[in-house]
Amino acid sequence: QVQLVESGGGLVQPGGSLRLSCVASGGSVSGYAMGWIRQAPGKEREFVAAISWSGGSTFYAGSVKDRLTVSRDSAMSAVYLEMNSLEPEDTAVYYCVAGEYLGYGLNYCYWGQGTQVTVSS
Repeated sequence: QVQLVESGGGLVQPGGSLRLSCVASGGSVSGYAMGWIRQAPGKEREFVAAISWSGGSTFYAGSVKDRLTVSRDSAMSAVYLEMNSLEPEDTAVYYCVAGEYLGYGLNYCYWGQGTQVTVSS
């Protein structure tokens, strides 16, 4: 069973940067897309970004496209989310996801426990 463990969340001021990491263990993510989904307080979960197994295809939500960058290291079974110019609206729990699905939805088979990102002065 694939397990996903996120790290790198925390408190950052508006305009600041954070880098989230996620490492898969317990099973292979070979061939799987990986990505990030977030849930803000009082809101539904929403897609943030995803990347194909090869890294050749990436998907971004419109609200983050120019500020966030998803990347992966398939050899390390890891995916990353570089977040710049953070806004209070980016405050959320960020979940690492993986699965055969690759797209803008939430249809990923495997989910991590989430890491909190808080953007506040």
